[in-house]
Amino acid sequence: MTPSVTLPGSSANTGSAAAPIEVQASADRFAGRKICCGVIGVGRMGQHHARVYSKLSGCELVGVVDANQARRAEIAGKFETKGFGTVEELIAAGVDAVSIAVPTTFHRTVAEPLLKAGVACLIEKPLAQDVENARAIKDIAERTGSTLMVGHIERFNPIMRAMQNATNRGQDVVPRFIEVHRVSPMTFRSVDVGVVMDMMIHDLDVVLMLMGGQEPDDVQAAGVAVITDHEDVCNARLTWRRPVGTCVANITASRLALKTERVTRITGENAYIKIDYAAKTGIMIRRIANEPQMREMREQLRSGADLTSLKWPELVNIDPLTVDDAEPIVAEIEEFIGAIRSGRRPAIDAEAGFANVRTAQRIVDAIKRTMQ
Repeated sequence: MTPSVTLPGSSANTGSAAAPIEVQASADRFAGRKICCGVIGVGRMGQHHARVYSKLSGCELVGVVDANQARRAEIAGKFETKGFGTVEELIAAGVDAVSIAVPTTFHRTVAEPLLKAGVACLIEKPLAQDVENARAIKDIAERTGSTLMVGHIERFNPIMRAMQNATNRGQDVVPRFIEVHRVSPMTFRSVDVGVVMDMMIHDLDVVLMLMGGQEPDDVQAAGVAVITDHEDVCNARLTWRRPVGTCVANITASRLALKTERVTRITGENAYIKIDYAAKTGIMIRRIANEPQMREMREQLRSGADLTSLKWPELVNIDPLTVDDAEPIVAEIEEFIGAIRSGRRPAIDAEAGFANVRTAQRIVDAIKRTMQ
């Protein structure tokens, strides 16, 4: 497998009485003082960002911003902080770092004044609703030197860490075929963008990470708009032609399913991996685990032996992935704060976020071509 980031863990839970979360930093640009943090948009996701900041050792939640006065007052009271009506008020309060959890179409409008003021930003996925706005946010971050991280939270899912730990202990996996299904019933959230930017973007980030950040050489896709003005169902076929060989990813996303499924299967030269994000379970089957038995079986097949009585699962070692109970959003924010303190690039920086949006836009454009 191509090298990927090392993701920090945590034992924090979701309760309001959780113990403080410790963050380890190799170098502290803040000389030990607390990092002043804020959250812009305290809806379904933003409230969790506020909760984590309020519990994070070495951080102080100085305020939350939301257009809904009642909502910001509720969250500010719950986490013992201040509620502000505008981004400018939060900047004036001396914030160092913020999470931006507003609807995707407002990401650029909210992020620009913060980045220009030198405030570090963790922007909920995707970076923006299209390539133009994603590039603008990326350019501002690079020009100002402000830390920018994109909240692709599946990178911090315990099952992803389990997969990385397992592959790091064994032989590299060279992906040849990746199959992803991410489907769920319509929630009527994030309907300002299509299912590619809303749901598939999670898996695009993971797949591009597995490809070492390389964007696909070829993109084919088909999609259908049923409820919203954007595609609600999409299947995309992405192809990479690399020196180590070709890899194909077949990704399906739907927000019109009757049940929730979030499964990824990776078939590689040396192993097969199945990941169930929702169930937090996974297995790994290594090709070399029973190589002597495999050679014997191949010889028998060549000689015309009848092997119909053999049971395939008994010929391989199926290893369950060991999954921890860390909360993904805690690990995500730990990574963000660690990058700010040390001055290093965050795990999912502006370039990675931009590559995800650009790939997603290529898929949306491919859908449009199939409808002409």
